[in-house]
Amino acid sequence: MTKTILRALAGETLPTPPIWMMRQAGRYLPEYRATRAEAGDFLSLCYNSDLAAEVTLQPIRRYGFDAAILFADILLLPQALGADLWFVTGEGPRLSTITDADGLAQLKPIDEIDEVLNPIYETVRILSRELPKETTLIGFAGAPWTVATYMIAGRGTKDQGPAHALMQEQPEVFEGLINILTKATIEYLSKQIEAGAEVVKIFDSWAGSLKGDAFTKYALEPAREITQALKARHPGIPVIAFPREAGNGYIGFAKATGADCVALDNSVSAEWAAEHVQVDSCVQGNLASSHMVTGGQDLVDETRRICKAFAGGPHIFNLGHGITPDADPDNVQRMIDAVREA
Repeated sequence: MTKTILRALAGETLPTPPIWMMRQAGRYLPEYRATRAEAGDFLSLCYNSDLAAEVTLQPIRRYGFDAAILFADILLLPQALGADLWFVTGEGPRLSTITDADGLAQLKPIDEIDEVLNPIYETVRILSRELPKETTLIGFAGAPWTVATYMIAGRGTKDQGPAHALMQEQPEVFEGLINILTKATIEYLSKQIEAGAEVVKIFDSWAGSLKGDAFTKYALEPAREITQALKARHPGIPVIAFPREAGNGYIGFAKATGADCVALDNSVSAEWAAEHVQVDSCVQGNLASSHMVTGGQDLVDETRRICKAFAGGPHIFNLGHGITPDADPDNVQRMIDAVREA
């Protein structure tokens, strides 16, 4: 029988939605913390194929999720393109910045990125062998706009102001970066698929700060180009798009890009999304990750409400964003039980 997530992505309405969880391999799990300590630091964990595969498998062993998502980071791609990347404990990633044409010209050719990314493909190969046969393997990359915001600012920012400024002040540099990242993302995800990924997801975490024509040009169009290129190379490969906080931009996104599923954050209601988004494609989401911290009957009730709202069409249950480090692992099991008993 075809795996449940692949059935949902193909448009099938299932009596019980398949489940996985963004950042399901992560700091809320004691076994993850132990493996990360063994690796030494976050980047060393990402590039150690055996340990990265191990942390990807940990939540599958503990919870029996219907999918595993490759353990990596969206900023490995800019590092492969030649950006300096490091992580500051308690503060997050730092990168060397791209702010002008000279910085853009110093990026490596796309055909050289595999020199850095080969360990990631090896992680995928290990997982494709070791995952339970019923578990779907998801590969991923950051969307060009979101990755560009980090490369331009050198870190995460609240309003993506430096990227918006470069877009306005040096549009040829900004668009050159988006173009490079779009083409590099196609190659990166294609290699993940060749290594064994059965689904790929494009994370556009900062899509919500793009408005109007900018959303179309820098969120929707790159997603369409990546999706179409991957489907031309790998016929039948399902693609999940996540233009987070897109609001009304979620409407028609699947049709416009060719994505098989639109992942939803929790700023939109499941009832609204069922009416406006699920009519075009599978939807994924969208429980607020705060419920993984607070738990209780509210967690159960909200989980059941989302399942009921999306019961009329293809749905993959997930959070509206990644699980946070302060989440209670027991609440994850409560959520899974609520979905499967709904």
